[in-house]
Amino acid sequence: MTLIFTDPSIDLYPDNVRDSASPSSSLEVSSLVLSPAAGLPDSDPTSISTIRVSHRYTTNPLWQQAMADELDALHKTHTWDMTTLPSGKSAVGCKWVYKIKTRTDGSVERYKARLVARVFTQEYGIDYEETFAPVALLTSVRSLLAVAAPPPGYPDSQNQVCRLRRALYGLKQAPRAWFAKISNVVAQQGFTSSSYDSTLFIRHTFTGITFILLYVDDMIITGDDTTGICDLQKFLSQHFEMKDLDTLSYFLGLEAGLTDSKTDSTPLELNVKLNTIDSEPLFDATLYQQLVGSLIYLTVTRPYLAYAVHLVSQFMSAPRSTHYAAVLRILQYIKGTLFHGLHFSAHSSLELCAYADVDWVGDPTDRRSTTGYCFLLGSSLISWRIKKQSVVARSSTEAEYCTLADATSEFLWLRWLLADMGAPQTTSTPIHCDNRSAIHIAHNDVFHERTKHIEIDYHFIRHHLQQSALHLLSISSKDQLADVFTKSNPPGRLRDLVSKLKMASLSPPCV
Repeated sequence: MTLIFTDPSIDLYPDNVRDSASPSSSLEVSSLVLSPAAGLPDSDPTSISTIRVSHRYTTNPLWQQAMADELDALHKTHTWDMTTLPSGKSAVGCKWVYKIKTRTDGSVERYKARLVARVFTQEYGIDYEETFAPVALLTSVRSLLAVAAPPPGYPDSQNQVCRLRRALYGLKQAPRAWFAKISNVVAQQGFTSSSYDSTLFIRHTFTGITFILLYVDDMIITGDDTTGICDLQKFLSQHFEMKDLDTLSYFLGLEAGLTDSKTDSTPLELNVKLNTIDSEPLFDATLYQQLVGSLIYLTVTRPYLAYAVHLVSQFMSAPRSTHYAAVLRILQYIKGTLFHGLHFSAHSSLELCAYADVDWVGDPTDRRSTTGYCFLLGSSLISWRIKKQSVVARSSTEAEYCTLADATSEFLWLRWLLADMGAPQTTSTPIHCDNRSAIHIAHNDVFHERTKHIEIDYHFIRHHLQQSALHLLSISSKDQLADVFTKSNPPGRLRDLVSKLKMASLSPPCV
């Protein structure tokens, strides 16, 4: 069969086809990748920023080879059979998605083309039912790293379509089908799924322990059983087309850059208060939403940005010019700290500790308080959270106590997860708090009339205190590391907090 890459039309339909008036016969070609080398001429495929109904790129030999590789992989797995479209039925369309994969130093590694089903044409109950599929929690990724530190292209034929035998990218049920498949395969090698993160698979043998952490079709394999890991890689290669990227250095990577602007010493102005009244609304919120979405992902490894991003993300639906100015300031701060990142030391202990703080009635719009806490495994920061409390607290003590309850919930989950990872917490975990009244409430039957409305939190914390699973330590405000998650700080204070959180200034990649 001759592959014709300049014809971007193909139709697919799943085992249960849907009723519709007419089948789809055309296809938009689009790209989800930003150019790593802006400004190059159109003849250079690396200059692609967005492809919309532009078939000239499909004639480039690099993209032709990428599409050929994708079609070859789909043929090998017998993804579909050619058949005649049933009368009165409509096919689920598809499109090509192009992406340039880069190395950690920014150079081009390969050109990747993915054939993706157009999900919006599927109907619930006909084309699909259950679609839920778990994705690794990023806290699990950081915890594991801390522990481990030790087709278009077919000739067009009338009414000829592809009847799917396997899930295709883009179908609503594809993630669920993939997770079920990989779960069954690794189970054959003795792996069991963690009860606390179902994407974490664990195997204990007499030679050691092995972990698999799955994030869609990317995975981390680690452990102290080197022979078992090698055998596992060979086994998985027999079942799937895999690419071994060697020692982990780039996982779910995100690159950020900002040119032609000054830098700032803090991500937010001191004591800044954003609201929905001041300044003019933005004419088009698209850019604002895209920037904030990228910043949210960036906080995965930049926890000191979390409070600033938490503020600006509250105005996604109707941003104003003051909100946009705040986003630009965050970007200017990032420009001056491009190579900051989390540092997981191989010499750190595996003992858990926490810091919890609150910004009482800090939101000028609804006067709700903001919870902030973080957990360190030895010196490695593995978990943190910022969220607005669901009710208005009548005192700073009440707000702080609700924060302690949230931190206790996270502590219990982390304790169970770390036990699964082979790092059980055998001693009581300290939670540092700078509100003595909240600590007194936790240990004693005091202020009873003033605390009835938080009785559930009260009993929850006291139960685990009595079980000696945790203990509360009073600290001064200057030693409260969670301050970085609840308020804007002056430059000197921010640098001190970033240093105490063991953030590292990493060497820039060599290009």
